[in-house]
Amino acid sequence: MTSRNLLHVVVIGAGILGTSTAAHLARAGARVTLVTAGKPADGASGRSIAWLNSSGARSPEYRYLRLIGIDRYRTWSVRHPESSAYLRFDGALKWADEGESFAPTFAYERAAGYDSVWVDSAEVAALTPDVDASTVASEGAIFNAGEGWVNLPDLVTALLAEAVADGAELIEDAGDVRVDVQEGAAVGVILGDGTRIAADRVVLATGGHVPAQLAALGVTVPDATPAAFVVITEPVDPRVRTVLNTPRVAVRPMPDGRLVLDADWAEKSIVAADDGSLTVPDSSVQGLLDEGSRVLAGNPTLRAHRVGAGLKPIPGDGEPVVGAVPAIDGLYLLFTHSGATLGLILGELLAEEVLTGRPSPVLDAFRLSRFDDAGEVGEVGIGAWAPVSR
Repeated sequence: MTSRNLLHVVVIGAGILGTSTAAHLARAGARVTLVTAGKPADGASGRSIAWLNSSGARSPEYRYLRLIGIDRYRTWSVRHPESSAYLRFDGALKWADEGESFAPTFAYERAAGYDSVWVDSAEVAALTPDVDASTVASEGAIFNAGEGWVNLPDLVTALLAEAVADGAELIEDAGDVRVDVQEGAAVGVILGDGTRIAADRVVLATGGHVPAQLAALGVTVPDATPAAFVVITEPVDPRVRTVLNTPRVAVRPMPDGRLVLDADWAEKSIVAADDGSLTVPDSSVQGLLDEGSRVLAGNPTLRAHRVGAGLKPIPGDGEPVVGAVPAIDGLYLLFTHSGATLGLILGELLAEEVLTGRPSPVLDAFRLSRFDDAGEVGEVGIGAWAPVSR
C-alpha cells in the first residue's frame, strides 16, 4: 500500500485498533497524529482476555475476517521473533456446562474447516497438562490448536515504536478530544485544552465510547457495550500455556506468568454509579480466583494482583462496524468486540481505505450503513464534542 498524497490523518484512541491504524498509515507514507485521552492501551486493550480465535458459529464474513486477523498475527510473529514473549499460539480448550453440549459447535467448526479436535476427559491431561481434567465436562471438550493469545499492551508498544519511526506523532493525556465538524465534514480534532489540530481525515477508535461520541455528532450506531472487568493474578507456577474457556471462567496466560481471568456471570455483578464509576464486588473477584484455581492442574492458590474495570466494546448486532461515516465526510470509525483478534487486520484495511478512498470488499458486511437509521446526522455545531476513551 502506498500513498500518492501526503494526507494528514488524526487517529483518536491509542488502543490496539487506533495504534494499528496509525502504524499502517504511517508505514504507507501518511502524516499521522495519534491522540489519546490518557496513555496508550490504558482502556479496553489493557484489560482484554485477548484470545485469538475464530471459534464458534459466526456469519461467513465475520468468520473470514477473524481468520485473516489470525493470519496477520502469524506474519507478525515471523517478522518480530521477539514477540514470542507476548504472542503465543499454544492452543485453546473449551467445554460446555453440564446439561449443555458443545457437539453442535464442534460440528460447525469442522464443517467450516476450522482446526478443531474433540477430546474426552481422559485425553485432556496429555494434550493440555495445565488443565485439571476432572473439571472437564463429561461429554468432553474442544481443543483448537491454532488459537492463541496476545498481550495487547506489549503489542501496542511495538506498533507505536514502528509508527513513530515512520514519522507519526503521539499526543498523550489529551483529555476529552472532540471531532471538529464543520459544514458536514471532519476537519480535525480539538484537544481537551482547546488546541485545534487540522486534518484531512479523522479516525475514531475509542472502544466503548464510540457510540456516545457519534451520538454527539448526530450519528447513531447500535450499541450493546456492557461494563466488564478482568482479574489479573499474581504469577503462577508452573506456567499456564493453554487459553481456557470454561462455563465459569476464562483463563489467559500473560508473559510474566500472571493470568487474566473473566466470566460473563462476574461481569454482570458490576455496580455502575450515576457518575459512571464502576464498583466490582469483592465476592466476584474471589469467585473468579476460585474458579480459575479449580480448573487448573494442581489447583494452585490464585491471588489478585489488580482488577481492571471499564467498558467492553460490543456493537448492537455483535459484529464490527468499520469504515467511513456516511453523514460526515472525512470521518472513519472502528467499533468492534474482539479487538485483539481483529487488531492488525482492521488497522491495515482501514488505513488502505483512508489513503486510497477505495472501500475494501472484505469490510462490506461491516459498514455503518447496514443499520436502518445509520448515517443520519443532526445539527452539529463547530467543534461538537464527545469524551474520548482512555
